Amino acid sequence: MVVREHRRRGAAFAAVAVAGVVATGTGCSTSTGASADDRPGRDPAAVRGAADVLIAAGSSRARTSMEMAAGGTRVTIRGEGGYDFAKRMGRLRVVLPKDPAGTSEHRPITELLSPTALYMKNRGAGVPADKWVRVDSTDLRDGNLVTGGATDPLTAAELLRGARDITFVGEQDLAGTRVRHYRGVTDIGRAAKSAASYAREALAAAADGFGEDAVPFDAYLDEAGRLRKVRHRFNYVNQGRTFEVASTTLLYAFGVGVAVALPPEEDIFAGEIKM
Repeated sequence: MVVREHRRRGAAFAAVAVAGVVATGTGCSTSTGASADDRPGRDPAAVRGAADVLIAAGSSRARTSMEMAAGGTRVTIRGEGGYDFAKRMGRLRVVLPKDPAGTSEHRPITELLSPTALYMKNRGAGVPADKWVRVDSTDLRDGNLVTGGATDPLTAAELLRGARDITFVGEQDLAGTRVRHYRGVTDIGRAAKSAASYAREALAAAADGFGEDAVPFDAYLDEAGRLRKVRHRFNYVNQGRTFEVASTTLLYAFGVGVAVALPPEEDIFAGEIKM
């Protein structure tokens, strides 16, 4: 299959970037049945405002995990880096799983996340090692929730604007931080209508591209209302196959410096990508 880089919709990118993938979550909680009070991290409604709190926090480090399952095959893609919520830009190092035969590993992909585009280096598939692939996120059928093998952290929070049926599960310790665990379902179409302008078009595309609008989630907020961890479970249809996708984003070290410089135009690959 041959597609034109950044001009066609992102189904082909998703097929490669998420060559396999996730299954289930590692949900954990220590108590149930408690009620929330009015502090930022204790109000269930704070889940819907998680993106606003992250923007106010400025920046953080991020770890991502994307597990996918289709036709009995499961793979996990992991990423690590930083995100500037104020500028809506991030940088991740994404590690793909071994090939199905288990004989070789892909080189890690460097991904730059911006409000309108996803940039990938070491993309493979005929792209020179020193070139970047640029994909317009508004042209992606999944709104870049799945395509890059890592969900954009701020978009993951924006998706929670459509949250409903929010249930308080309990308090727990998460990497040394006390958090409150909430569970519910978010609606992609509803989130798109409520999202900030920078995320609205991408989420609207995702509402059309996913098999179901309803996305179950688990969200973990600290006492300040900052989103520390979120796990979404998608059903994504690509080239006639349905992928069950569980995307987890872990945020920590808030306020850390994050530098993201987009590549110059001459470093962006303008040829064809063979899939």
